[in-house]
Amino acid sequence: MKYIWIQLLLLLGTGSLVLMFVRRWDRAHTRAWKRMAFAAFVIANVYAVFRPQDVTWVANQLGVGRGTDLVLYLLVVAMAFMTLNSFMRFRSLEAKLTDLARAIAVNDGQRVNTERFAEDEAAGLTEKVNQ
Repeated sequence: MKYIWIQLLLLLGTGSLVLMFVRRWDRAHTRAWKRMAFAAFVIANVYAVFRPQDVTWVANQLGVGRGTDLVLYLLVVAMAFMTLNSFMRFRSLEAKLTDLARAIAVNDGQRVNTERFAEDEAAGLTEKVNQ
């Protein structure tokens, strides 16, 4: 009960990631933020490999028993972020693909109608000439 704040902090962090990426998915600074977060993740990972005792110390300061538990919690948050990121990307691509398919269908429909109209007019003119 003493260290429940770490749980709240992890849940609030996850919730804020969800809100930020749902609301601001297509903006350029979101992509830049993701790159910076990934770079920080890589640096932290390299540091944790070389100094695992520091990870345990940080975990103890945060109220988590072991460093491996803290890493596991952070990986769960990272996995949730990656899942949300992939979902949002696929949803965005699906919307773009739908818009593209609609534009092609409208363009093809206009082309077919124009060709048929031209054929009908040509047929009508030849009928008038024959009469």
